[in-house]
Amino acid sequence: MKKYSLIILFSVFVTNILAQEQDSIVKIELSLSQAIERGLEKNYQMIISRKNVEIAENNNTWGAAGRLPSISFGISQGNRFDNSANNNPLSTDERMNTLSHSITPNANLRWTIFGGFAIQVTKSNLSLAQQMAEEGLAVRVENTVQQIALAYYSVLLENEKLDVMTEVLKLSSDRYYYMMQKKELGTAVTFEVLQVKNNFLSDSSNYLLQRVNYENSLRTLALSMGDSASVSYVLTDDVLIVDKEYLVNDLQTKMFSNNKTLRNQYINIKMSENAIKMNKSGWYPTLALNAGTDYVNSFYSIDGGDYASGYSYDAYANLSLTYTLYSGGARKRNIQNAKIEQEISQLQIDEMKLSLTNQLLSINELYNIRKQMFQVAEENLESAKLNLQIAEHKFKNGSINSFNYRDIQMVYLNVAFSRLQTIYNLISTHTDLLRLTGGIVNEY
Repeated sequence: MKKYSLIILFSVFVTNILAQEQDSIVKIELSLSQAIERGLEKNYQMIISRKNVEIAENNNTWGAAGRLPSISFGISQGNRFDNSANNNPLSTDERMNTLSHSITPNANLRWTIFGGFAIQVTKSNLSLAQQMAEEGLAVRVENTVQQIALAYYSVLLENEKLDVMTEVLKLSSDRYYYMMQKKELGTAVTFEVLQVKNNFLSDSSNYLLQRVNYENSLRTLALSMGDSASVSYVLTDDVLIVDKEYLVNDLQTKMFSNNKTLRNQYINIKMSENAIKMNKSGWYPTLALNAGTDYVNSFYSIDGGDYASGYSYDAYANLSLTYTLYSGGARKRNIQNAKIEQEISQLQIDEMKLSLTNQLLSINELYNIRKQMFQVAEENLESAKLNLQIAEHKFKNGSINSFNYRDIQMVYLNVAFSRLQTIYNLISTHTDLLRLTGGIVNEY
């Protein structure tokens, strides 16, 4: 009994240490919706995606497209010394020294009044770039929602695995205690006691390893939400057993209209259309306005005499019309290339639709199979649990030995773990189906 007591005390000691470590960590109650909301706010990739949208919004202006004029202001200061010949017959000096200073402020306006519709096309591209950044943010939202949902359910399932390991460890502990009593009564041999003891120690180690797996799953959830490892959670939602039926045609319709990756490709088609318009603008003339004013204030002195001053100013406004008569066929080639690029973009969409449809069919089929696998796993667990209960009675009345009982116990453990893995696989496939059809955000 001393060895048995030491083992129990050791297990309690380790459990208390783990509990004390958990007490030092801040714990908060967390539902799945709260976890997703927290992650969408704090996840670093989400923050980066929102910053990219801000940049695209800042760029989407008529000024960036070239519609508005540019106005510049400058000022220059000049200093000059001249030593020149003096041709004045009344002067005795053969050369004359002149020192001058000037200050010249100026303002200039440049404005492209008409650029062959290139400005309008540029503004359209800036709007499309903003849409693409927003779609990129939407993709990031979907990925983050799926990541957090799977991490959340992983914690729940790892916790259930820990409960199973606790149950198995309790059975091993009871069996070991039972065998120790039989040994004291002289009805059990040392070999059987050692076998049961080894099983108990093995289950104790597996329990501790499973506890580590559970803690790691909590850290993965924290990482997906952008939280530090010093924060832990008490999850308030239960595992969601998915049992929804979907029609392939409905899923395909939703996918073609809501899939974010496909919608980004639609934006690329519009950009390729704008590329054709941009190259066609080369056939039009360009009308530009250049206007401004200059002011010159100068001071000069001759041969060290007193400074004299003078000033002048002028204003100007000029229109320029430019048209390229011939460019070596470049405009025509550019238009043809842009049309080919548009055809390539359309082919990429067709290829993407085909690939997504094939992926949808595969995931939907896998989803339906995993629903059936879950039903099988449920029935298998009920049978394994009942078999374990029967085996416990048979072991105590001597109908089976410890080896047979251990085999049945391990069957129950494997079946219970397999059921939990089946649940996770079903949830994972369901989230893949929702993300593919653009419905994962609405679902969670």
